Amino acid sequence: MKLPSHSRYAPSAIPTRPTYRWPNGASLAVVVCNNIEHFAYRAGMGSDSAQPNAPQSFRNYAWRDYGNRVGLWNMLEMLDELQIPSAHNVNSAALDYMPEIAEALRKRGDEFIGHGRSNAERQDTMWEEDERRLIIETRDAITRHAGVAPTGWLGPYLAQSHVTLDLLREEGFRYMMDLPADDQPFWMATRAGPILSVPYSIELNDSPAMVFRQHSGREFADMIVDQFDEMLEQSARRPLVCSVVLHTFVVGQPFRLRPLRAALRHILGHRDRIWLCRPGELAAYAAGLPRGVVPGSEMLDSEMPGPEMLGG
Repeated sequence: MKLPSHSRYAPSAIPTRPTYRWPNGASLAVVVCNNIEHFAYRAGMGSDSAQPNAPQSFRNYAWRDYGNRVGLWNMLEMLDELQIPSAHNVNSAALDYMPEIAEALRKRGDEFIGHGRSNAERQDTMWEEDERRLIIETRDAITRHAGVAPTGWLGPYLAQSHVTLDLLREEGFRYMMDLPADDQPFWMATRAGPILSVPYSIELNDSPAMVFRQHSGREFADMIVDQFDEMLEQSARRPLVCSVVLHTFVVGQPFRLRPLRAALRHILGHRDRIWLCRPGELAAYAAGLPRGVVPGSEMLDSEMPGPEMLGG
């Protein structure tokens, strides 16, 4: 039987791969990734705090807007308190809507990652020309606010068309986080050269966990601790990436912030054994590893971007 397939990356069983270490000899990299989103008023797409597939309304628009008005600032204060570097998947519309956001992220030295124009739309249903325009407009707006072009991408709703990877590479992006296929980075083929997949959890992600599956903030914090502890043990055998995925309008709520802080403190209790980094730093490090170490690199040897192209 021949199933529909793709030619972006080859099968690769994790125990069969070469081993390596992250900086400072760490075997587990930890990435804290936050989502900053802006939505259309009473139109387009958007999640709801009370029920799935609810129609767009002033109420759920305002619930999501809490993330930009309050939740983000709660989270940044917590990250400052714990001295955690972070990266932010940003809708470019959020930066236009509230320029104070970009100023705060620049002050922290955090990374801006392309996350589309708005989460009121998704790109997988667009014509190629329209999708390219979305990517270009997002990139250029973030560059204007951040002062530097983003090298990473996370699509709204992690949605892709059949040419998304090609368009991202052609428009200057060097890594993406849409594919929850692995706990290590791996290279993928595009018509313009390779692009790196950086691990990004759809399981350890506050939006699916608390908005759609209705887990409590404390249950989500327990998930973080369990995921981290298990991966720390597993990393004795191979290098891994533990990503913690957050949204300002979800964990930015005070009652959820408190257990989250405790979970992050648990991770920091092992700071001497981990590499706490941003996705762009991880991508740059992976790009600098010898050919044949990161899955996919052996097939794309002549076209591999160096770490300097990824901000390293």
